[in-house]
Amino acid sequence: MASGQQQQQSRRNGGKAVQVLDGSDIRELVENKEEFAKFVESKFRHLDRDGDGRLSVRELQPAVADIGAAIGLPARGSSAQADHIYSEVLNEFTHGKQDSVSKQEFQVVLSDILLGMAAGLQRDPIVILRMNGEDLNEFVDSSTYETEAVAIFSQVGQSGNASLRQCLSAALRQLTVDQGMPPASDSLVFTLLTNADQGIPVVENIIEPATQQLSADQLDGPASQEAFFQEFRKYLGIIARRLQERPVIVAHSENTFDGAGVKKILSNKAEFGKLLDSMWGDVPKEHKDRTSKKYIRVAFDRMAASVNLPPYGAVDQVDAVVNEAFKMVNADDGKPVDEAEFKKMLTEVLGAVMLQLDGKTISVSSNTVLHEPMSTPSSLLSPSPPSPMVSSPSE
Repeated sequence: MASGQQQQQSRRNGGKAVQVLDGSDIRELVENKEEFAKFVESKFRHLDRDGDGRLSVRELQPAVADIGAAIGLPARGSSAQADHIYSEVLNEFTHGKQDSVSKQEFQVVLSDILLGMAAGLQRDPIVILRMNGEDLNEFVDSSTYETEAVAIFSQVGQSGNASLRQCLSAALRQLTVDQGMPPASDSLVFTLLTNADQGIPVVENIIEPATQQLSADQLDGPASQEAFFQEFRKYLGIIARRLQERPVIVAHSENTFDGAGVKKILSNKAEFGKLLDSMWGDVPKEHKDRTSKKYIRVAFDRMAASVNLPPYGAVDQVDAVVNEAFKMVNADDGKPVDEAEFKKMLTEVLGAVMLQLDGKTISVSSNTVLHEPMSTPSSLLSPSPPSPMVSSPSE
């Protein structure tokens, strides 16, 4: 049964949600021990390219990439934040120090990661939307269109010397999936509406063909409010027809961070004690059983999923809250601490984060165009093809 959030999202988008990813398929796989063992065996054989019975760091990379794709990360190398999360996923397998892992180790970590993903999807489902121009037409015909168009023009036409082309391009980026417009960041949908002779490649997509149906002379002329209103309505109508011919599939998710997950774990002393013991056990130790304060950040990031927080680097607003919390308890100076100090400071950081989020909840939404049909979150849960025959190292 769809949750209230899922039903609300489906209604808000005219009932065009074609799929809701809520983690139930992942959870069912992991909890079926026999099926999960077969799944791990298949994945492990596929990844173990040299057939030595262990997965090297290099052999683990495809699994790390699949996990990244499943949680919505861009490709490795596209951003420092994404690369940080990829490194953390790899460290989960290798514990930051092993150069290879056994099948049993791979199964344990993969199980933890998949159950974490399932819990995240259950809390914040991903709704797959089919955008076919219908919502965009409804927006243009709605009673609120003129008011919103005035507000948009007041932002994009402020300079007074922008061309109509520039204003229309900027105006499209003000629209969201709520109005029926796919995300502005995707090259399949959008392109910079400038001349090709300026060295900017022209991408054949939804927007460019629509732009070509407008008067070039008028586009390059000044943007008066009257001209903007007239051409923007016409422009959106053309784009809506393009979407009817070539619908765009968008993955939409909403996340709210209010500190409730932190409060829940802090109120359960037994579970929180186990979590602190686990964090202390995983950090590298220096002489006399002490560690650097820098590992408090590592531990905090590793427990993020347990307290319903995003990984560091994933949400800028939450990063700012975390940074402020570390500053408040002076946990970033790199000095050595013993076990009691480590746990005390980690607890204080969590408490500071909880108080800040309780006073000011952070809500974020994301929309990503899917360039391929999406039946599972990624190839992570797809059956692996048969591995090539490999000779045993002893032969």
